[in-house]
Amino acid sequence: MRWRKMMGLLLLCVLLVTVAACGSSKEAARENSSTNTENSSEGDNAALKDIKVVLDWTPNTNHTGLYAAVDQGFYKAEGLNVEIVQPGAGGADTMVASNEVPFGVSYQESVTQARTQGVPLVSIAAVIQHNTSGFAAPVDRNIKSPKDFEGKTYGGWGSPVEEAVMQSIMEGEGADVSKVKNINMGDADFFTAVKRDIDFAWIFYAWTGIEAELRGEPIDMLYVKDYSEALDYYTPVLVTNEQTIQNDPELVKAFLKATSEGYQYAIEHPEDAANILIKAVPDLDKDLVLASQKWLSPKYQDDAPRWGEQKQEVWQNYTDWMFSKKLLDKQVDVSKAYTNEFLPQ
Repeated sequence: MRWRKMMGLLLLCVLLVTVAACGSSKEAARENSSTNTENSSEGDNAALKDIKVVLDWTPNTNHTGLYAAVDQGFYKAEGLNVEIVQPGAGGADTMVASNEVPFGVSYQESVTQARTQGVPLVSIAAVIQHNTSGFAAPVDRNIKSPKDFEGKTYGGWGSPVEEAVMQSIMEGEGADVSKVKNINMGDADFFTAVKRDIDFAWIFYAWTGIEAELRGEPIDMLYVKDYSEALDYYTPVLVTNEQTIQNDPELVKAFLKATSEGYQYAIEHPEDAANILIKAVPDLDKDLVLASQKWLSPKYQDDAPRWGEQKQEVWQNYTDWMFSKKLLDKQVDVSKAYTNEFLPQ
């Protein structure tokens, strides 16, 4: 999973349109059996509400709880027939905001940016409690602290947030972000890019970091949360929109109850959960999925009283930081950007 998936930040200037979501026929649901792995009779399906949840990027272990909830029948127990789909050209945020789908996977930074532009996204659960992303470099680049970024080449996707984060964590060590050379990685993955023309990049350790371990290519990992409390934000999150909350709160509640059970299953049974993801998406690297799942499962809930819970101070701290770095045009009422209301008690 490449950090490039964060390009959702660049897609938020969206012209909101109301998209009429087409209801899935029973035959279409059967044809999409790769994401609806539990078969049911036509009579059973007739009693279920067909809904879709859109991913932020290609399937990975951030999403395992969703696949587990499908496979284990948790959604069907709540009266839902859930199809997991890939984002369209406009991205997951656009699909959710325009009512094309009721639920999706996003990030706190994307939701925050969206709220400043009147996009009615609402985060309804934190998939992971603490930010597992950071700057990574092969050990031979000798990048042991943010100060070591000076004189090095960073590979990214060209978003203002990248330099802002680097600046924040470098300033704490008296380093100068202007001494970092920035280039666009394009379609290259981390392992290709560091062999070609960069020294370090921003990654999620649960995927790219674990892949480095499996490849026998050791890296130095600098988690951004270790250098700034404000950067320990929620990424990823599950989102819906204000209209869905207002018009069908019972749907949101049912979806989150089953999804919570799916992530709890992944927490308690990481190997089984990994195999569910592999079964649903057989093109994934089995060894990587299993290793990633074992690393990530304890981090879904971590120190929170329940999976999915979000804290006001996490939202406020990151919003204040974004505003201070001129990544937001105006402040956001964070109480409207997220809710714990629909999480099971």
